[in-house]
Amino acid sequence: MATVMNSRADRALSFDLQTFPVPHGREEEWRFTPLERVAPLFELASGNSVDVSVSGEANYEVGGRDDQRLGNGFPPEDRTAVVEWNSFREAHMITIPRDARLDQEVTVSVVSKSDEQVSPLHFYFEAQTHSESTVVLHHSGSGRVNEGVEIVVGDGAHLTFVSVQQWNDDAVHTASHRIRMGRDATLKHIVVSLGGDLVRVTSSVQYTAPGSDVNMLGAYFVDSGQHIENRLLVDHSVENAVSNVTYKGALQGQDAHSVWIGDVLIRPEAIGTNTYELNRNLVLTEGARADSVPNLEIETGEIEGAGHASATGRFDDEQLFYLMSRGIAEEEARRLVVRGFFAELIHQIGVETVEQNLMAAIEEELDLTMSGTSHE
Repeated sequence: MATVMNSRADRALSFDLQTFPVPHGREEEWRFTPLERVAPLFELASGNSVDVSVSGEANYEVGGRDDQRLGNGFPPEDRTAVVEWNSFREAHMITIPRDARLDQEVTVSVVSKSDEQVSPLHFYFEAQTHSESTVVLHHSGSGRVNEGVEIVVGDGAHLTFVSVQQWNDDAVHTASHRIRMGRDATLKHIVVSLGGDLVRVTSSVQYTAPGSDVNMLGAYFVDSGQHIENRLLVDHSVENAVSNVTYKGALQGQDAHSVWIGDVLIRPEAIGTNTYELNRNLVLTEGARADSVPNLEIETGEIEGAGHASATGRFDDEQLFYLMSRGIAEEEARRLVVRGFFAELIHQIGVETVEQNLMAAIEEELDLTMSGTSHE
């Protein structure tokens, strides 16, 4: 097979700061990001303006950098991730014990206070062998947070992991989710972004043994002046693994900007892979912009299936006219169209509190649209 230029398989991975110089904006991984807004997170930091609390039946510890569980997956893959790794002093470690079946979700609350300093924040989540659990990582408040999240799903474990970004509108947040899948492990990974001045979440999956199944879901609502960016990499490197990706976003207001990059790599040894990725964006007003780039790199023909789709469209006036012609008022008709756009995705989340929170946030954004106002 011919050599693939710029293959994601050849991307830089390192715990060394020198591997990732400060970006200048022409790098592929940074070309959509407004660097002036994220620049403070490119330098080592020691801020501590974040409060973390954990509720639920999981084991919770605060460990030092020298804990042997940390860093055993793949290393950081961009500047903010490697800066976070070299900045944090303690890690919040949440473990679901072997064979445990948790009936209630584990909730990890991150509240950031307004602070000019950048706060590095590190998490380690492990769902041990044959456990079943749901973990919700919820962010709120103001400030600048550079976050690293290690997720280990053990052999035969079933984990639903939800990250909710419900920041105040002045917050800047970058997060690197580095996921390691065991044999026959199942993960539902959900990213919901509803606020913040700039939110950039990179999520990367590493398979270590056959039989794993990853379902990645994402929802975002971008308002005037906000930048929400999701970058995903699913690295199929073992036989008979499955991945499905579905992200949906709505945008409204001047300079509302969403970015979705979906990379799927199927290596030569990944025989029997089955994968599909989808991104859809609904532009509600003039002045908003959605960038969507799906990438599928296949290095073997012996797979079950692989595909991707991306679509960005403006509000459907014909659909609106259809509803209004049947006696539905214009405001309610608009709400129905947006609700319908998100409904299927929301129902897949499977965590009632998150579903309700997301729908309430969408309704709040629609109220702003109908009133002709936006977030300051």
